Amino acid sequence: QVQLVESGGGSVQAGGSLRLSCAASGDTYMNNCMGWFRQAPGKEREEVARIGRGIITTYYADSVKGRFTISQDDAKNTVYLQMNSLKPEDTAMYYCAAGRCTTSGRTWKYWGQGTQVTVSS
Repeated sequence: QVQLVESGGGSVQAGGSLRLSCAASGDTYMNNCMGWFRQAPGKEREEVARIGRGIITTYYADSVKGRFTISQDDAKNTVYLQMNSLKPEDTAMYYCAAGRCTTSGRTWKYWGQGTQVTVSS
């Protein structure tokens, strides 16, 4: 089992920044990639960014490229999402996920409880 705990959400004005953290504990060795997802009211969940080990490359959704940066601290089992130049459309509940990623697909097995990000204009 893996437990994921997100933190760092909050309310900011457009153009501001936030850094989300996702602390993993438990059988973290079972997963080779971590991702950030978001879901706004009335919208489908969207994969925002992904990071992995070995051949797994970093991924960003087009909507956040150049503004968001995903990183990980293996010593702390923590993944971060630095969000700059925030826009009102970035408002959503942000979730951290852990899973197995291959060149042919991804299986997200563990999810955090979410942290709310609200960007005002």
